[in-house]
Amino acid sequence: MADERAHTWTFLSNHGHVLLAVADDPEARIRDIAERVGITERAAQLIIGDLVSSGYVTRTRVGRRNSYRLAEQQPFRHPAESGRLVDDLVAIFRRRPENEPADGS
Repeated sequence: MADERAHTWTFLSNHGHVLLAVADDPEARIRDIAERVGITERAAQLIIGDLVSSGYVTRTRVGRRNSYRLAEQQPFRHPAESGRLVDDLVAIFRRRPENEPADGS
């Protein structure tokens, strides 16, 4: 039983995964974000709406598509992490080019 439960949760919520997908590719379509996170397009759309209405993401219409950008310097919502910025989380997971060292130098 414990082994089954070990595979049913993750450290990041779907909101966190969507936030990281937007950080990685601001021009991604909802369909692309949903596929990357492993959720439905409707769920991705609702999560983007949550992130926009909470001020973590801005949405800009570009032609017939939307572009999403992370708002910088936003604190985490939970009191246990309120002294940290979402930027810190994004920095941990941001994809780097293969030839760039992990320490940024």
